[in-house]
Amino acid sequence: MDADSSHPEEPPGTTGAGGGAARTGGPDGTAGGPDAPARARAAALLRRPKLWLVPTVLTGLLALLLSLLYMGGIVNPNGHLRDLPIGLVNEDTGKPPPGQRQNVGTQVTAAIAASDTAGAAGWRRLTRAQAEDELSSGKIYGALVVPRNFTDSLTALTTANATVRPTMTVLTNPGMGSLGSSLASRITTAAAQQTSATIGKQLTASPVTAKADPTTRLLLADPVQVVTRIGHPIGAHSGLGLSAFYYTLLLVLAGFLGGNLIGTGVDTALGYADTEIGPWHTRRPTVPISRTQTLLLKMVMTAGITVLTVSLVMLATVAILGMDATHLPLLWLYSYCASLAVGLGVQAINAAFGGIGQLVSMFVFIVLGLPSSGATVPLQAVPGFYRFLSVFEPMRQLSDGVRAILFFDARADAGLGRAWLMIAVGSVLALVFGFAMTRYYDRKGLDRLTPQPPARPLSRPAEST
Repeated sequence: MDADSSHPEEPPGTTGAGGGAARTGGPDGTAGGPDAPARARAAALLRRPKLWLVPTVLTGLLALLLSLLYMGGIVNPNGHLRDLPIGLVNEDTGKPPPGQRQNVGTQVTAAIAASDTAGAAGWRRLTRAQAEDELSSGKIYGALVVPRNFTDSLTALTTANATVRPTMTVLTNPGMGSLGSSLASRITTAAAQQTSATIGKQLTASPVTAKADPTTRLLLADPVQVVTRIGHPIGAHSGLGLSAFYYTLLLVLAGFLGGNLIGTGVDTALGYADTEIGPWHTRRPTVPISRTQTLLLKMVMTAGITVLTVSLVMLATVAILGMDATHLPLLWLYSYCASLAVGLGVQAINAAFGGIGQLVSMFVFIVLGLPSSGATVPLQAVPGFYRFLSVFEPMRQLSDGVRAILFFDARADAGLGRAWLMIAVGSVLALVFGFAMTRYYDRKGLDRLTPQPPARPLSRPAEST
């Protein structure tokens, strides 16, 4: 049946297939004629408990789940913090003090690594080159560095030759997000200050410093200076490291909303859904088509339209707003594939679940994805449930890839390699799941085309002679 050449019979009071409104009813709009059924009133319908039941239960459950899922991931990051990856670098080359087998730098780093009884920090003993590499690949959130002259500077403090106050350097990694970098900075700073206090107690208790003047003793009580520096800098237009998350969110929303809009538009054009704009209502003639062919049509259109949406996202964020971004061709290709994977997933879920598909896909791609993405709150600072979700939730995989491109020179070991793999896996799963379900429905004869009963004609008043 050709959608443009045939018009099914339509009940009076609806808009015709060609878009023209067929009006019925009296001048007051309350009835369609002497034989038209009386229209219900809101006051009467509101007294029906069954009318309230489904919307009340669904909206209540949705509000409860959204609250628990969103707030559950961020409400207590300090309490859930476990094994945050932080580098611990000992560059101290000084000779061990008299009577000791190791220099102070070696003693200090060993004590720091062993003192974290709560397990908040996952200390990694690294060389300076290894620490810089892991900062540049997003594998650690920060680092604490003991310099080469640490032992010599401490020894000199107890003599008249003291010229340099010993330092410990805290390196931050803003590309890992403002909260994650802040947590690492707080942990490393606290460790350095505790080290300074411990060394200070030893120095002030030494007989060598017993007769030191008050100013010197004050210096010796807190001898180590803590210096904070950026270990891996990012651009000023990077949202303090959050631009990767929000850009990923744009890609997911573009795929999610685009997939739903394309699905609705196709259903409307094929006559399987109505269009209602203000008081105007239309329904096109229904085109007989299988579920599998409908899904194929929607997925092909998704692949085409995503080219436009991703291009506009990059135009708005990079060209107009000036977001810091490098590897632009790669960023566009990755953005297209990421958003397309979401769009294909939305089409597959909608085809499988029908009317509730939009709600299911919203939970899959957004509701469960946001708190388990690790882009705003590190996965080491969320409950175990969200760490489990992060293994397969799309937003975590996509955000790692975007962050690698924007902040870590598009390195595969910064998360980009895994992101490409998960995009491929997700796309294949969407295709297999979607077409498996539609072919099953088609073989069972579960067509979307539902015959409508013929409209009851209105009686016409006799014409006056």
